[in-house]
Amino acid sequence: MCGIAGVMMKNGRRPDAAVLDRLQAALAHRGPDATGRHVSGAIGLVHTRLAIIDTRTGDQPLEEPGGAVLIANGEIYNDPELRGELCDACFRTGSDCESPLHLYRRKGLDFAGKLRGMYAIAIHDRAASKLVLTRDPFGIKPLYYVEAPAYFAFASEPQALLAAGLANRTIRAQARAELLQLKFTTGRGTIFSQINRVLPGETMVIADGQIAQQRRRNPLTASGPRPIGHREALERLDAVLRDSVAHHLRSDVPYGLFLSGGIDSGALAVLMARLSGNAVVALTVGFPGSAAADERVAAERIARAVGAEHHVVEMAERDFWAKAPRVAMALDDPTTDPAALPTFALGEAAGGRLKVVLTGEGGDEMFCGYSRYRRARWLWGWLTRHARTHGEFDAVGKINGALGGWRDGLELAERQASSHWTFVQRLQAADCAEWLPNDLLIKVDRCLMAHGVEGRTPFLDPVVADFAFALPDRMKATTRMAKRLLRDWLARALPAAQPYAKKTGFNPPVGEWIAARKDRVQALVAAQPGVAEAFSRQEVARVFSEAGKVHQPAWSLLFYALWHSHHVLGLSGDGSVEDVLSTACSWRG
Repeated sequence: MCGIAGVMMKNGRRPDAAVLDRLQAALAHRGPDATGRHVSGAIGLVHTRLAIIDTRTGDQPLEEPGGAVLIANGEIYNDPELRGELCDACFRTGSDCESPLHLYRRKGLDFAGKLRGMYAIAIHDRAASKLVLTRDPFGIKPLYYVEAPAYFAFASEPQALLAAGLANRTIRAQARAELLQLKFTTGRGTIFSQINRVLPGETMVIADGQIAQQRRRNPLTASGPRPIGHREALERLDAVLRDSVAHHLRSDVPYGLFLSGGIDSGALAVLMARLSGNAVVALTVGFPGSAAADERVAAERIARAVGAEHHVVEMAERDFWAKAPRVAMALDDPTTDPAALPTFALGEAAGGRLKVVLTGEGGDEMFCGYSRYRRARWLWGWLTRHARTHGEFDAVGKINGALGGWRDGLELAERQASSHWTFVQRLQAADCAEWLPNDLLIKVDRCLMAHGVEGRTPFLDPVVADFAFALPDRMKATTRMAKRLLRDWLARALPAAQPYAKKTGFNPPVGEWIAARKDRVQALVAAQPGVAEAFSRQEVARVFSEAGKVHQPAWSLLFYALWHSHHVLGLSGDGSVEDVLSTACSWRG
């Protein structure tokens, strides 16, 4: 896993070396093992490397005989198979990212269709004087860009573009409304007015500093469910999961698992134990001294059953107040999902011990783990045709106009649904288009890469997706049970996982922690410039008065105050919550 960035100047001008230096420095945490640079004519590319495959000779940029140069952030799991198909190519390294370069020479812009993995790739085709960017279909790996009058720039993280002076820190009010009501922002635009996302599955061609061509592929089939019997479905599920996990375990460095005690990570634990020659290293987070649901007991039961080496990471109230500013620093493309807090703590614990961890992200979207999927099965979908019709702040009463337009992006995504899809499939597709890449996967990417750890997601694999999305609705969700087929499979593979137990979620007790200091923190949040420009003190007070009962709005405002202080005001995120907010409240610009 790595960091990539680059600039293409207009009118043939040479990129500024100081700008490339700033891009590289801003992405150093994503790649502590090596750096590389390519400058040719109007294009400059930088790379920071976290070495996973071919740790000895796989430094980037990579170049093929035709003169095309590649930098990549990702893992190509089918690289061995691709090398077999590209037997006439002259490979110079053992890097899994070299096969896309040779595929590009043979297949042009169609090269990404052959890749199985997670990736954000940039290729400078010197002969054609163009830059090609592409991102994996689920958006597991991030990629952002800026179009400016004098240049086109891209990077793995928005903060790198800001640090290099390639974009300003002005925010979009509608994106702020989305963040607070949905917990994430949607679509191409980010919360920063000048910074956009390369969309999941998109390939983009840039010539003379401007976008010349765009194409996109969807990871989900356009067809409706395919008929299949339960026994055959279980056999196929075992085969596709085994195949995916086997590919995701390809690594030249130590790997482990984030074990929550739930269905998804339990399934991964079983398969990793089957396929790995060593005991699985599993990490679980717990919240001591809290009334929150604690998954340590369930995780320990699974770990014992598969013979895993199990480690528990504790996150207490004091850790929350100490780590929250660092989480906000890491999440430059923000999400107010409180699960980012334990994910960050797990990443910190894994750093130095592991370079790769498998996580269960995508299991709920592929196999229908949310209650909305079950509701969509009631009365042929009439009760749940749309997800997230109520925003997070609706629970605390009327707020002023700062939250207007928060659902527009979701409605746009919903309109992209295939006419062949069922109501359940439409909900899955909307989640895969927005919630998954712009909340869950950003959370994993930033919270792990902050510690030099790569997160892998075996459920978000084309083989798994082709099988799961096309399953009959009844095998994914019944009116009473979510993830039916996956639960049935786990009941056979590992009864100790208790797969029919009720889903508990992965949420820290942020409301409990905030309520304990609400008077002091409420005043600091209300006075923070970014919050003060959108909400009155009375509105902030109302939100915090409900923190013990309705936690998300209070956490959202607290997170936004921390996030805005660092990413917009440019203040340090070092110190406790109160330290950071006290500094922000005295900020004068």
